[in-house]
Amino acid sequence: MPINAPDSPAGRTRLLMIDDDRKLCRLVTGYLTPLGFDVTAVHDGQAGVERATNDDEQWHAIILDVMMPGLDGFEVLRRIRAKRTTPVLMLTARGDETDRIVGLEVGADDYLPKTFSTRELLARLRAVLRRTARAPAAEGEAPAAELVVGPLRVSPGSRTAVLGDALLNLTPVEFDLLASLAKARGRVKTREALLEEIRDRNYDVFDRSIDVHISALRKKLGDDAKNPRFIRTLRSAGYMLVNPDSP
Repeated sequence: MPINAPDSPAGRTRLLMIDDDRKLCRLVTGYLTPLGFDVTAVHDGQAGVERATNDDEQWHAIILDVMMPGLDGFEVLRRIRAKRTTPVLMLTARGDETDRIVGLEVGADDYLPKTFSTRELLARLRAVLRRTARAPAAEGEAPAAELVVGPLRVSPGSRTAVLGDALLNLTPVEFDLLASLAKARGRVKTREALLEEIRDRNYDVFDRSIDVHISALRKKLGDDAKNPRFIRTLRSAGYMLVNPDSP
C-alpha cells in the first residue's frame, strides 16, 4: 500500500516524474498506477520546476532525472528546494559517489542509478514516503516533546524546526539528523551512531553522506564551519549540538 497524505484524492499517491526519457516514464507509470500511484510525467527541466512549485498542485514525491537537456536535474532540484520540501528521488545513468554527493548537497532525499528494477524503485519511494508521512498521534498518546537548544526549537511531532522566528526548510534527512543531535544536546554523537540511525530509516547512506548533510545543516543554521555556533565538530569523535547562548 502506498503512503498517502491526508488530502490525497481518492486515497492515491501523487507523483511528479521529471525525465526526458519518455519510454522510461511510460514504464514507471504503467508499473506504479495499479499500485495506487497517480504519476504525472513532464519531459524537460523548466516544465518540471513549474509543475513542482505550482501552488495549485500538491505532490507526495518527485522522481527527478539528473541528465536532461537544458536545465539538468541538479539545477531543477535547486529551484524546487527554494520553494518546496517535497521528497525528491533522483535518477541518473551515472551512479558514482561524486554525483550522489552533489545530489545530497542540493537537497535530494534519495538517489537511484538508472539500472534500477521497478521493485527497487517502489521500495525507495515507499521509504521516502514513510519518512515524510505526518501520522497523527494515537489517541491518548502525548505528542513528542519539543527540543529547545537556545534559539533553536525542534518539534519531532510536527517535524518542524524553527530558529528564532524563522521556519527552517529542511529535507527529511536533515531534520532527522538535527533531531538526533538535539536529543543529545551537549553530548557528542559519533559519525557511526548517526550513520546507524539514518540507516535505520532506510536512507541511501555512504561514508561521506553524514558530512554532506551536516554541512547543509550548518548553512541553514547560519553556522560557520570554522567557528560554529550550533554544530561543533570534535575531531575523531563526532558532532555535538550546543546552545550558542551558553558561556
